[in-house]
Amino acid sequence: QVQLVESGGGSVQPGGSLTLSCAASGINFSIYTMAWYRQAAPGKQRELVAFINSGGATNYADSVKGRFTISRDSDKKMVYLQMNSLKPEDTAVYYCKSWYREYDYWGQGTQVTVSS
Repeated sequence: QVQLVESGGGSVQPGGSLTLSCAASGINFSIYTMAWYRQAAPGKQRELVAFINSGGATNYADSVKGRFTISRDSDKKMVYLQMNSLKPEDTAVYYCKSWYREYDYWGQGTQVTVSS
């Protein structure tokens, strides 16, 4: 059974930092591309925040470049999202996703709220 479990969300003031973690199980983690998406409100489209492929190459949404860093630890089957200089517009539910060819899986999400 495939599971992606996010943790690390919470409330933070503008300018603050958070690190999200995603623990994967049930997949051959090393071959999967891992990504973080976010959804600002129910009914709004989920947007890709960042991804990291099996070789370690990364890509970021323009809105988070220079502020967020995605990383992975294949030994621990973990993926992380370090978020710095957080803004109110970063408020969303953040989801972990894994994909390889036609196989893709989602976590349940973790809430991040940026507010003064």
